[in-house]
Amino acid sequence: MKQSQPLCQLDEIPDNGAIAVRIATVTGGSELIVLRQGDCAFAYHNECPHAGRNLDFAPGKFLVQGGCVTCAVHGATFTVATGACCGGPARSGLVGLPVEVVDGIVRLK
Repeated sequence: MKQSQPLCQLDEIPDNGAIAVRIATVTGGSELIVLRQGDCAFAYHNECPHAGRNLDFAPGKFLVQGGCVTCAVHGATFTVATGACCGGPARSGLVGLPVEVVDGIVRLK
């Protein structure tokens, strides 16, 4: 069985908050936003589809409130659970990656 890639400990993410996680790729790496709601975690590329900018307002600091994450640059808003755009100038949602929480560790599936 293939081992999934660990991203972080679930308890490193504030409940109803987010952190940035860098993963290695064949092209040099990618930054993800990993969000938490209770015992569930969600991961997306840290890139707003509106203008291609990172979502964070400072490195690793995100605007998360009411089940949504807001891009700090132009105010596009996305639901945490699905990544779907629910407000602002973006016309599409965030690019998600499947994750699972196993023994308190958030892992890419």
